[in-house]
Formats: sequence, structure tokens, C-alpha cells
Amino acid sequence: MVSIIVKKSKISGSIRCPSSKSYSHRTIAIASLAEKQSTITDALLARDTLATLAGCRALGAEIKHEGTTVKVKGIRTFDPPDNVINAENSGTTIRILTAISGLVRTGHTVLTGDESLRKRPMRPLLDGLTQLGVEAYSTKANGMPPLVVRGGGIKGGTIVVDGSISSQVISGLLIAGIYADSEIVMRITGSLVSRPYVSATLATMKHFGVSVDHSSDMLEYQIKGGKYHAAKFDVPSDFSTAALILAAGVLVGEKLKVRGLNFALPQGDSQIVDIMKTLGCQIKVDRTKGEVVVQRTDELEGGDFNLGDTPDLLPVVSILALKAKTPVTITGVAHARVKETDRVANIAQELVKFGARIKEFQDGLRITAVKPLKNAALEAYNDHRLFMAFTIASMMTDRSIVAGAESVDVSYPNFIQDMKDLGAKVSQAPDRE
Repeated sequence: MVSIIVKKSKISGSIRCPSSKSYSHRTIAIASLAEKQSTITDALLARDTLATLAGCRALGAEIKHEGTTVKVKGIRTFDPPDNVINAENSGTTIRILTAISGLVRTGHTVLTGDESLRKRPMRPLLDGLTQLGVEAYSTKANGMPPLVVRGGGIKGGTIVVDGSISSQVISGLLIAGIYADSEIVMRITGSLVSRPYVSATLATMKHFGVSVDHSSDMLEYQIKGGKYHAAKFDVPSDFSTAALILAAGVLVGEKLKVRGLNFALPQGDSQIVDIMKTLGCQIKVDRTKGEVVVQRTDELEGGDFNLGDTPDLLPVVSILALKAKTPVTITGVAHARVKETDRVANIAQELVKFGARIKEFQDGLRITAVKPLKNAALEAYNDHRLFMAFTIASMMTDRSIVAGAESVDVSYPNFIQDMKDLGAKVSQAPDRE
């Protein structure tokens, strides 16, 4: 495990935010279902999205990429892949490609991932596919990967799907469902989490020529037969990543500009702008230019924040809370316990090392800051978002160590170098540390 040393820093300058991981996943998958060639520009090619690319290629799509441009020649029906599909650390990859595997004509598709992914719940997806006439099961009979999908097509009909664990289940069934033998009516039970990610799926499907009727509360969908058409898609910048960079600017920035943001396409994590305003951050937004400028705010306000629709903002709001003069309470994130790691428990365990007082409950945290922050030795649990958040928070200490640098290639391979370019004092720790 690679650890870094982080010393008290001041950052400034201008940076273009990396491209959206969510839209990169969705465009590659949908383009793989569209006959003829699609072109995806500004794609994020990190470990997670490369897993989607490799999986779609294994299912028979022809995919080439040069730089951040990806050309995809899709197909309507698939033969079983020659090998197991490895989704690596990506829940989005395995859930979308498991649904698409239901379209394989014959044989079986096997999908797995790394140790973390093999602990993540897939039962709602397997149940949904079973209701659609697809034989899909966990090899361990525990609802977790490895997964096996028997080919033969998706039949259609009315299904009931649990939406309380992951919106990726809904996205996978939407993307693959348009090629079902008959219309699908999908009803969602439980509280639909991460709703904006379903909106992103619907927006991407529409760009490739398919619209889905749904109720205003997004709890019922009519998925009629359709056909994806090849298209050109420019991937927007990633607000999930932008939120972390903006947090760095608020905590230790002199003046920091984040460029290349797109406020037009649905991205739930754009809510970070309103959250930062509520916290009292110094922030200026130019939606037309796609730019946000922040600078260090010495003391933030507290407040209560429900992040049920935006669980990836949990690490961001948690480190911003370290500068708040009154407690910050985060709720609605029980589903963040089944992300790459149990983010609720792990954030609680690590922020205490800075001296913060933490109250953990099932769906969130209450964080009370202290001054000054203590130096700490932090563990990121091989979770890319926790590593980035803990690194940023450590810039407020004299000297801290953060373990797990290798995890950032999941979503932001250039994170450490970009932070250095902005002025952060970061170096690799000797092995003994």
C-alpha cells in the first residue's frame, strides 16, 4: 500500500475538472448497443471506466480509443464472452453489464470484480432480471458477485425492484430493457436513492434516440421497445470530482478556479454549490462559462444536510465540517455503507484522528470540529474518494500521512500531481511509514 506525506499547504490557480465517470460509463455501454459507430469525446479513461470498456468489448462491441476519444461500433445481440468479465472495483460496470448480459443469445456470462466489489449487494438486480425471465444468480448464493447470467433474451412484463440500495440497478435495467421482447413496466419500492444518477441515465438514453416514460416521482417506468442510434457525445466534467477540488479551495485555497463544468446535463453532485453557500463558503459561479471560483474561508457555518440523492458528497461535506463553528449533521446515506467501503463508518473512524468529535448513526454522521486539527495517520481503505478527501483535509495539519494512494486510479489518476501543481505539499512516504 502506497502512503503519502501531506504538510500544511496553500493552493491556488486554475484547473480543468476531469470528465464525468458516470457519463463515461453510460455512453460506452449504450453506444455498445447502438448499431453503427458512435464517437465519445472527453471520456474519462480511469480504472472503473476502462472496466466498462473492456466488458463491452468482451460482449462483442468494437471499441477503439485514442487519447480521450472513444469510438464504439455497437451490436444488437451478443454471443457469450470468451472469458469472465472483470468489473474491477466498479459497481456501475457490473450492474449495467449484468443487465446487458441478459441480451446474450445463448450460453452463460460470468461477471466478477475485486475483493471490495465481491462484497457489494446485487440481489435487487438479480431479482429484477429473474422477473424479466432471465436466469441470473450469485455463484455463492449470497446475492454478491461472482454473478452468472444465462443467455436467451429479456422477456418483459411488470416487475417490482428495490431502489433503496443502488440506483445503478435501475439504470442497468433501463439501458438493457429497451431490447426486451415486450414492454416492461418497472415499479420501484423503498426509497429510491441517488435519483439524479437515474436522470443521467435517462438523459444519455435520450441522446442516443430512446425516451422512457416515467412518473414524476421516478418510481414507475414504462420501457417500450426501441432502438439506440449511433451518436456523438461530449462527456461533461465530473461534479463528484469537482466537489473535492472545490473543497480543497475552501479549506486551503488562496483563490482557486475550476473550469470545464457543465450545468446543463443532470449531475446530482452539482448540489455541492448550494451546500457550500449554505456553509458560508466564498464561492462564485459562472454557469455560462462553466466555471466556479472559491477561496479559503477561515470559519464555516454548520447545518443539516440530507445527501440521499448525492452519497458521493459524503466525504466532501465531512471534511468541510472540519472548519465549521457549529456541528454538521449528514443524513440519508445508509446506502453509502455498501459503496466501495462502509464510508459512514470509515469516515467516522478516521476523522476522530484529527481530533473531531463524531457521532455515527445508521444513515449518517454528526461532526463537531476542533481547532487546531491534530496530525494524523489515516487509512483510506482502498477507497478513492476517501483517499482524496483525507489528503485534502490533511493539508490543514502540520504533517499527516494518508495510506492508499494507489486507489485514485479508479476515478482521478492525476489527483496527486494536480494537487502538487496547485501548490499542495505532498510527497511519497518512505516504506517504513
